[in-house]
Amino acid sequence: MPRKPNPVDLRLISKVSKLYYEQALTQQEISERLRLSRPKVSRLLRQAMDEGIVKITVLSPPGSHDDLENQLEQRFGLKEAVVVEVHNPSSQASVSRQIGTATASYLQRTLRDNDIIGIFWGVTLNAMVTALQSCEARSLHVVQMIGGLGPPEAEEHATDLCRRMSRLLNAKLTLIPAPGIVDDPAHKTVFLSDSYVRHAFELFSTITVAYIGIGSASPTSFIMENGILSQSELEGLHQKGAVGETALRFFNAQGEAIASEVDDRVIGITLKELKAIPRVVGMAGGPEKEAVVRAALEGDLIDVLITDHELAARLVR
Repeated sequence: MPRKPNPVDLRLISKVSKLYYEQALTQQEISERLRLSRPKVSRLLRQAMDEGIVKITVLSPPGSHDDLENQLEQRFGLKEAVVVEVHNPSSQASVSRQIGTATASYLQRTLRDNDIIGIFWGVTLNAMVTALQSCEARSLHVVQMIGGLGPPEAEEHATDLCRRMSRLLNAKLTLIPAPGIVDDPAHKTVFLSDSYVRHAFELFSTITVAYIGIGSASPTSFIMENGILSQSELEGLHQKGAVGETALRFFNAQGEAIASEVDDRVIGITLKELKAIPRVVGMAGGPEKEAVVRAALEGDLIDVLITDHELAARLVR
């Protein structure tokens, strides 16, 4: 005759659970006290959950958005989502600064020895670098992923951001000694012949983590306010379906790269090279960024998203 299954010993399950959860005994200590095998204690604790004797509730602290983060991760296949409670969600500048500060905390939490970090420029990246503190990771390397853009004296300029970041992290530094965009593709060829520029480009394939801002292709975007592109150039990109950019590489609503005359003049990493990096952290939020962030997510351009609570809610709705 087949053996009858052992009846569930609710008394023993309850006793083991109280010792483990209320008295904080280890499973080994419970094993020795009750003369049970270690695997038996582990099985009883699992049964306590199955039988509803033990119910664990995780209470989120005020200002956290665990559910939104989980929904973003599940819906878009992200490695991680970080949702920030922002104080002034209608102000693009304020949101960018707060997301940058949250990104600094993420960077310090996730940095590992020998990481090669790729960054470029922007308000959010500047806020991230400003909020950075020293960390314990060693043998770090900061790599500039696009040439200089905007006024060289500006805090958001890629060269200045890379230098500040490398000093804070005590990291090796590789810069691109060239503008981010030139007037003519022939000029780009000249810059790419420079040995220092070539060396930086060769490092793109070794970057382990990249931190990128995600910009909208709008007249009020950072690139337009800083005179990086002309209105006619922006209109030409719109005609090709551009909704956003990162590192001046424009993409459509599906997150696909858009080939254009502008693309031929950019001195920096391509979207294809960016997607090959093991972990790409996208930082974006605010009232103007829903379409562009959704496009970046649809195109698998980022692995980690750091955004504000209002945009996160719109993305999963």
